[in-house]
Amino acid sequence: MSYWLDTPLMNVLEKSLDASSLRNKVLANNIANVDTPEFKRSDVDFKAVLGKAMGIEGEELPLRTTSERHLQKPELSQHVVVDHSKTSIRNDGNNVDIEREMTNVAENSIYYNAVTRALTTQFSNLRTVISQK
Repeated sequence: MSYWLDTPLMNVLEKSLDASSLRNKVLANNIANVDTPEFKRSDVDFKAVLGKAMGIEGEELPLRTTSERHLQKPELSQHVVVDHSKTSIRNDGNNVDIEREMTNVAENSIYYNAVTRALTTQFSNLRTVISQK
C-alpha cells in the first residue's frame, strides 16, 4: 500500500518541503548573524534541489529507473550557496540586509504553506479513494 505514496508528485512535494525547511534554517542563521562582522549571507538554490528531486540535472532528461536502488537521495546541504560577493552593506564586511532576509522568510513561509496544502489535498484524495473501495 505504500506505493500510493511513492509517486513522482509526492516525491517532488516531499523534496519541496525539505528544501523549504532547509531554507528557513539558512535564513534564520542569516538573521541571527546580522551583527557578526565579516559574516556572509547564505541561501538555498531551489532550482537545483527541485531539479534533483525530479531527476533533472542540468539540461539532461532523466533516465528511467527500474529499481529504488538506482536512485540516490540528493544531499540538500550541497545546495546552500554562500554569497561571497564583495558587496557589503556595512563597513564591518557583513552583507546581511535584515529587511531582505525578513522578506525571504515571509516568501518561504508562503511557499511552505502552499506545498503543505498540496500535500493535504493529495492525502485527502487518497483517503477518498480508500474509503470508497
